[in-house]
Amino acid sequence: MRPAHISLAVLVAAIWGVNFTVIEVGLDHFPPLLFSALRFLVAALPAVFFVGRPKVARKWIVAVGLALGVAKFGLLFIGMDAGMPAGLSSLVLQIQAVFTALIAFALLGERPTRLKLCGMAVALCGVGLAAVDEGTAGPLGAFALIVVAAACWGLSNVLTRRASPPDPLNFMVWVSTVPVLPLLGLSLLTEGPSRDLDALRSLDWQGAAVVVYVAWITTVLGFGAWGWLLHRHPASTVAPFSLLVPVFGMSSAALFLGESVSPLRWAAAALLVGGVALTSRTPGRVHSADVPAPERTGAPA
Repeated sequence: MRPAHISLAVLVAAIWGVNFTVIEVGLDHFPPLLFSALRFLVAALPAVFFVGRPKVARKWIVAVGLALGVAKFGLLFIGMDAGMPAGLSSLVLQIQAVFTALIAFALLGERPTRLKLCGMAVALCGVGLAAVDEGTAGPLGAFALIVVAAACWGLSNVLTRRASPPDPLNFMVWVSTVPVLPLLGLSLLTEGPSRDLDALRSLDWQGAAVVVYVAWITTVLGFGAWGWLLHRHPASTVAPFSLLVPVFGMSSAALFLGESVSPLRWAAAALLVGGVALTSRTPGRVHSADVPAPERTGAPA
């Protein structure tokens, strides 16, 4: 990769890592499900009028929108609102690579190699160590919600692979249209219309800036840049940069939110990131022209 492309990949990882700190700030302004709905509403509008018509079957847009937008992000925001630290959330979500491999085996018949199985075992040890650390400092229920969110992310990865979108930005913008109404409905049912209205009435510049960041910077700019890189380089070259997300996530949470990182958590991070690296490893040297479209368009969320 050219130095400029490497810098872009690192920038996207930084944007996605800092996003967890921004989410933590946003949860002080909005109920979690309303916040998630606003994220996708602002990401979809007005971008949906400029990206053109969907380039994959609508069933894939709906399926990924429900799995990624409603389930993954809904559970992530609820888990963080329930007390899961931003830095640890950015780390634990990386277990999605293990869930992706397991779901791909169950639904697509993709048999994991011994190296991938070894990576899964190492990553699961990291999650177990993180759970032990969180059990001494925070609610395990919130931790479990983040793990389930990672499983939903894994499902959305497999669905995206099946959809094989030729234009990742177009796909992501249309996917963003799907979760808005379900999340708003769930918010009204569980968080209550009065709480939602109070949050919207008290919207200030910080709350608006948070929504703009998670919608336009993280979703539109982040996915657009990541998709651009994946169309110019093999997935095996680009994907490892996503391992920097928890590094930026934990660092920004420590810097801006004052979250402490215990030695046990650093050990969990080393195991989880190392295990995900092994799970994501593609055997042999793969050239961009030889990579099937589903692999080249997949991207972390």
